[in-house]
Amino acid sequence: TRYRLGGESPRAFDCSGLVQYVMRALDFNLPRTAREQAKVGMPIPADTAQLRAGDLLLFGKKGKVTHIGIYVGDGRFVHASTGAHRVVERPLLRKPARGIVPWIGARRLIAMPDDSTLAATTNPVASQR
Repeated sequence: TRYRLGGESPRAFDCSGLVQYVMRALDFNLPRTAREQAKVGMPIPADTAQLRAGDLLLFGKKGKVTHIGIYVGDGRFVHASTGAHRVVERPLLRKPARGIVPWIGARRLIAMPDDSTLAATTNPVASQR
C-alpha cells in the first residue's frame, strides 16, 4: 500500500491511518493522529525485551510523538513510511540516519496478566466496539 498524508484506507495510508485501520479490524477504536494514539493504552518502556506483537511503537524527538507503527515481533515493526512511500516492515533497531525518527516508547492496548510489573495501575485502553 502506498503512503499518502491523511491516508486511512488500503488505497493509501499515513502512519496513524494504518494503525487506526489495523486496530479497528481488531475491534479497537483509536483516535486519528499519532500524537493522540500515543496516549491510549498502557505505557511500555523503550526496551525491546518488554515488547509484544501488537504494541504501538512511538517515534519522535524530545518527547513529542511524530510517527507511529505496530510491533510485529522478532525486533520488527510495520509502518507507513514517508521515505519508502509505502507501508513497509523494518527492523526496529537501526543505525541513526537522516530521515529515521528515533524510537521513544510504546503503548500496549491489550493488558496481559504479567503486565502488573510494568505499571501499578492499568490505564484505560482503547474503546472497544
